[in-house]
Amino acid sequence: MEAAARRLTPVTLELGGKSPCIVAPDAKLATAAQRIAWGKFLNAGQTCIAPDYALVHRSVLGDFLRLLKEAVVRQFGEAPLAPGSSYTRIVNEKHFRRLRALLAEGEAAIGGGCDEERLLIEPTVLTGVPWDGAAMRDEIFGPILPVFPYDDLEEALARIAARPKPLALYLFTENASVERLVLERLSFGGGCVNDTLLHCMNPHLPFGGVGTSGIGAYHGRHSFETFSHRKSVLKQTTLFDMAVRYPHFRPALSILRKVLR
Repeated sequence: MEAAARRLTPVTLELGGKSPCIVAPDAKLATAAQRIAWGKFLNAGQTCIAPDYALVHRSVLGDFLRLLKEAVVRQFGEAPLAPGSSYTRIVNEKHFRRLRALLAEGEAAIGGGCDEERLLIEPTVLTGVPWDGAAMRDEIFGPILPVFPYDDLEEALARIAARPKPLALYLFTENASVERLVLERLSFGGGCVNDTLLHCMNPHLPFGGVGTSGIGAYHGRHSFETFSHRKSVLKQTTLFDMAVRYPHFRPALSILRKVLR
């Protein structure tokens, strides 16, 4: 953006961020767990719209974690770090070390294993992570999902609103009122209700961030519109010319004053 500004070149920026999941008490937990596991651990969490952390209602937290573990095993096997596994590696040593350090910030409810030689980190779910810890300061961009309980939706909304605006948000609920409240109250780039990632794959939806998570939107026709200039032209008739528009046309002004009174 700095380089483009020197030449007044327009840009669109997709900047990522900490994209939350909210799991309401009425959510279909098995479906939520399956879709969150897929969205989070696809490419070992190295996607810009991966769920970064999850807020789960306390009343369903235990069941959700159990179902999430089952979903991870179904999708990635009992031993994702085993030789011959197709599970994705971390992109380089620097990021492997960064991610491994985050594991110490909480308790591994799922996973937690590492293979430094092959740059592999198991699909991992952490509980007990501090809100002011390193895992909650920056985008994780790896296969680590902090999970937090919440007791009241207002509490969850306040936690999310206190952080920079996320690129994506994922809500799992069967309650239309909850859906409407969350979508109206929170600012985020885009997202899904009862799924993850798929909004990015729909060419009919604009994709982009807001605030610190990006500027502008693209995909499909929206890409064409983002990188096009709308040239505005008005063609006026010459069949007549309204004199009232010009200075010193006092009769018309006096008539207008009377009408407006």
